[in-house]
Amino acid sequence: MTAKYYFPHGGHPGQDQLLTDRAVFTDAYAVIPKGTMRDIVTSFLPFWNDTRLWVLSRPLSGFAETFSQYIMEVQPGGGSDRPEPDPGAEGVLFIVGGTAQLTVNGETHEMTPGGYAYLPPSSDWTLSNRGQEVLRFHWVRKAYEAVDGLDQPDVLILNENDIAPTVMPDTDGKWATTRFVDPTDLRHDMHVTVVTFEPGAVIPFLETHVMEHGLYVLEGKAVYRLNNDWVEVEAGDYMWLRAFCPQACYAGGPGKFRYLLYKDVNRHMTLRPVHGGGVQPAKVRSAAE
Repeated sequence: MTAKYYFPHGGHPGQDQLLTDRAVFTDAYAVIPKGTMRDIVTSFLPFWNDTRLWVLSRPLSGFAETFSQYIMEVQPGGGSDRPEPDPGAEGVLFIVGGTAQLTVNGETHEMTPGGYAYLPPSSDWTLSNRGQEVLRFHWVRKAYEAVDGLDQPDVLILNENDIAPTVMPDTDGKWATTRFVDPTDLRHDMHVTVVTFEPGAVIPFLETHVMEHGLYVLEGKAVYRLNNDWVEVEAGDYMWLRAFCPQACYAGGPGKFRYLLYKDVNRHMTLRPVHGGGVQPAKVRSAAE
């Protein structure tokens, strides 16, 4: 069975709609419900034609620290020959609607829903919508943290429908993660995965992680525990969790609960401040220094 992927449709609510919604913004987490993703909050980017986007997270004091995440909407004939202006940025694309023509380092790939692309820093890539449907995809961007002695990761072009999910132990298959990257490959400093809960499945304790999290609900609904609060979430909602924010959930059914998950991984904790705020890794000295 082909997976379902929710994506925003934009539009604008009528004047008769109540203002009350489920949007929450705290120091520990944020919930951006699908109802907030309207035409009025879309953005545009240089060198992207016939394209608009919703910005779900960005590096900001009191908000996301390690990454940005967009939902891109590209009309037929649209796209970009200069998509990424930052040569130090790595990216992940995840297709949720339509068909993308992605060219990376001279090789062209057709990506359909469930398609995943990992693009290392300084990749020579372009993207276009040559189909008749609107193309919609998530774009996760992060400043790559290079490590002396480790090569950059390779380009990856995959599809979740071709990957067997990894089942969480002792859950009878009710909780599983579709992984696009080998967790033991330390060249990677971020993972973007798809997490699936069967109806009634739970995260049975309050997890606390050193990783920052971004979760976009692709399908289904659940009740999520975030810090001290229980919140209801459904397909189209986005959650951001600060590192160490306690989290757990109950999958509500009647269908599967699935989300696209970002987290930063495999690097030492940064210790030194940089000009303008934030932190940077310590310099790795060679034996000759």
